[in-house]
Amino acid sequence: MEKLVSNWCRVRPVPEDYVFPPETRPGIVHVPISESFPVIDLNEAEKGDPTLIMQKILKAAQEFGFFQVINHGIPENLMNETISVLKEFFQMPAETKQHLWSEGFSMKDCRLITSSVTYATEKVHLWRDCLKHPCHPLEKWQHIWPQIPARYHLICIRECIGVCSVEIKKLASRILKFISEGLGLDGEYLEGEYSQSMILSANHYPPCPQPDLTLGLSKHADPYIITLLLQDDVYGLQVLKDDTWLGVRPNPHAIVVNIGSQLQVISNNKLKSAEHRAVTNSGEARTSVVFFIGALEESIIEPAKELVDELHPPIYKPFKNKDFLYKFYASNGDSQGTLENFKA
Repeated sequence: MEKLVSNWCRVRPVPEDYVFPPETRPGIVHVPISESFPVIDLNEAEKGDPTLIMQKILKAAQEFGFFQVINHGIPENLMNETISVLKEFFQMPAETKQHLWSEGFSMKDCRLITSSVTYATEKVHLWRDCLKHPCHPLEKWQHIWPQIPARYHLICIRECIGVCSVEIKKLASRILKFISEGLGLDGEYLEGEYSQSMILSANHYPPCPQPDLTLGLSKHADPYIITLLLQDDVYGLQVLKDDTWLGVRPNPHAIVVNIGSQLQVISNNKLKSAEHRAVTNSGEARTSVVFFIGALEESIIEPAKELVDELHPPIYKPFKNKDFLYKFYASNGDSQGTLENFKA
């Protein structure tokens, strides 16, 4: 537990094992907020032709691999309360959270980690603490969620986190249907086993006295099918597009969506799983809540047969979801290297 960044984050200078090499650290270069980052109003699907929204989502998924959705149907007070409860969790004394501390990767436990699941083997540590637990199906996993703080385990708040998880899953299914139809697949293609797992990953990035040297998350693409992100009003997310970092404007009432590496595989590279990172700052802590939607462990991931023909041969060979995740985490989050391992 002494490893938790939040226990000692005011230390200066930053410990050497948190200082990234010059070629990967953010440095003092200013990364501007991108005004071209796609923001999609889902209300348009209700008011007019849903095909227009499908086209916008597909275009964003192809060009950026990232987009934000607004008017998504999840109440603002539910999103605010979810962020608030998790902020309270990270603000509690370390000894109160002791029983949740763990190291290593598991999709079946509730665990508190620092940096990443490969802390013991990584060369440089991330400036973050993280709470992870599965949350779909809700009735299977809710009993393992934290019993602290009191607001987390009281029925009303457990319902808050639980209801938010359910609503996020519904929204993910809606977006995946747009994507499936945009690719020319059956609207339910990405439902079923491809999206039967959901993991909540709550990230806490404490203030850093030397943010130009550190990263909250290093460059990577998410290894699942699709990711939905809730965040507060503190800036920190950056997306790599055409070898240039773009800042994403923090809008607490929007939800950030990004394409996972396995969806890139299923689309046979028609969609882009964009690399991204989280930077730190010296003044404010940042909290984000990530929902990873993925396949069952034994599910076979492969290019959709409808997207493969003589002119478009499969770029990837079939693989099990669990094998892909093992390779990803064993490589300390090397998303491009992991994809290369499964090239046809």
